[in-house]
Amino acid sequence: MRPAILLPTFAALLALTGCGSESKPEPAPVKKAAVPPADESRRFPSANRVETSITADHLLGHDFLPGGNIAHYKKGAREFDLILIRTASAEAAGILLFDYKQHLTNPKVVPGFGGFAGKDGAREAFLFAKGKYLAGVIGLPEADADAIAREFAALIQ
Repeated sequence: MRPAILLPTFAALLALTGCGSESKPEPAPVKKAAVPPADESRRFPSANRVETSITADHLLGHDFLPGGNIAHYKKGAREFDLILIRTASAEAAGILLFDYKQHLTNPKVVPGFGGFAGKDGAREAFLFAKGKYLAGVIGLPEADADAIAREFAALIQ
């Protein structure tokens, strides 16, 4: 008599678990929030600096750039920005520099600096890599940006 009792119970369990072809929707992947980069404001020249800020991802609004630090400067009527992105290695900084070069309009090599100058949208851009950092002067013509970039590069170590 016991087998007769177990058979209906087994059938009931099977009905509850279901054998259909219905599949449960897979949960959406959880996107990790970008971790803000470290504060590197000590590496920016202090003269004429108005403010510094940290962007967690897509510095300057470019989808190919990770997060980084940006400092805004104002000297008389001239305003410009300095950017600094710390990468994992010098090679990674070089690759990021090359990626940014591809985005510039009319890029040209700045041989004495090992970087590039060109237009990023409506603004002039002067970019270089130093060690594991990608750095740049945004918003000044090449001649003015070169002098500021040299001062900036001396602070990046």
